[in-house]
Amino acid sequence: MIPEILIQFFKPVGGVLIQAFSFALPFLTIILAWSSWRHYIVKSFISKAEWVMLEIRLPKEHQKTPLAMEVVLGAFHQFPTPPTWYDYWWLGKVPLWFSLELVSINGKVHFFLRIQKGQKSIIENHIYSQYPQVELHQVPDYVGAVNFDAPESDWKMFGMEHVLVREDAYPIKTYIDYGLDRELLKEEQKVDPITSTIEFLGSLGEGEQAWIQIIIMAAQARFPKPGTWFQKEDWKGNAKELIKKIMKRDAPGSGPSALSPGERSTVEAIERSMSKLGFDCGIRTLYLASGKDKEGKHRFNPGNISSLFATFRQYGSVTLNSFKPTRITQFNWWVDPFGWRVARIKRELFEAYVNRGYFYRPHNKVPPFVLSTEELATIYHFPGAVSVTPTFSRIESKRSEAPVNLPI
Repeated sequence: MIPEILIQFFKPVGGVLIQAFSFALPFLTIILAWSSWRHYIVKSFISKAEWVMLEIRLPKEHQKTPLAMEVVLGAFHQFPTPPTWYDYWWLGKVPLWFSLELVSINGKVHFFLRIQKGQKSIIENHIYSQYPQVELHQVPDYVGAVNFDAPESDWKMFGMEHVLVREDAYPIKTYIDYGLDRELLKEEQKVDPITSTIEFLGSLGEGEQAWIQIIIMAAQARFPKPGTWFQKEDWKGNAKELIKKIMKRDAPGSGPSALSPGERSTVEAIERSMSKLGFDCGIRTLYLASGKDKEGKHRFNPGNISSLFATFRQYGSVTLNSFKPTRITQFNWWVDPFGWRVARIKRELFEAYVNRGYFYRPHNKVPPFVLSTEELATIYHFPGAVSVTPTFSRIESKRSEAPVNLPI
């Protein structure tokens, strides 16, 4: 039996709580209904977008540095006309994205771009302007050949997403840090960080696939602005605050002279990054395999998982920034004894990859991070002859103009 004194004490409290809930219920209902409506119209708007898949086939040799890819990426940095109230709240218009993909299918390495159909000519022109020897082909989407989520499927998968370790303003180790900005550098002298990734992709065998996906769109103002309640600022405003903190400008008697060599180098790297265009990014990687080998064993090779983890390790810097994996499809007996969580994450990662979703529901599981064009060009560019992976298909012949004196 509950003592009478407790009943008398909680009776008025319960009445107040009931009244408060009755008062808040209509507002909560409106907020939930509005959120559901917003999700519905955004999903409807995205579903109407038309996409094409381009494959970039590279020449046997080219002397372009990743700076050329920086110029190409400028075409992807698009700010659409700000939507009106009607467009945003009734039609669900939102900024759309692009997907940069580096893929191995049975050990054959491919560069893909998934872009909006209306942007195809612009993107092609920018690529040809910097890489006149490449070939661009519109191809079917390769993900359609993998029925991982089918009940009878024998595909096995391991995947993860990648995020930055530190604040977005800290840049990763870029091609400039590797000395690849020098055009006169001989191929045998180059140290291209993307080569190790291509070597891994080229080492896969029959029935194995590895997918690397980098989803990008122009960086949005999503960082809280200091000194305000609701205003947002872009990543450059956040970077300025970080530089101010490092340089201790607010502290009496301090300034640039008080910086250590490491701090000065960090400030210079951040300022160099701020001088470039920025993209909101999301990265995910998947390793898939199906079928059995000659010995009757499934082709899924657990040894490739460590290589998948190391895909972006070479871009890390102890003093600046680096990547770390998250949402890993790894079994953990203590956290997930029945494997339900891992199975759910696998389904979500595969569905998000196929739909190229990251920034909007239901695929916005991990917040995006900012990479500058310099950083993006480092992790996604076309390698020169320094990459000698046998399964990295290249165009054997060069494209050239017809002779001017050719008789007609």
